[in-house]
Amino acid sequence: MATVRLGEGETVESGLRKFKRKVQRDGVIKDIKKKDSYVGLSERKKLKKENAIKRDRKKDKR
Repeated sequence: MATVRLGEGETVESGLRKFKRKVQRDGVIKDIKKKDSYVGLSERKKLKKENAIKRDRKKDKR
């Protein structure tokens, strides 16, 4: 769990921004979205293949 301590003179808004950045860096939201719904084996294979194709296209552009 991401925690943020506010220092003396810091506002709640700045603490909230720090918390959001920390959560994003830790990948908490990404994990929640990933575990939100079940993805079957065939769907995972399809996504993996699509990502490989995208990665290869990006490589070829460089």
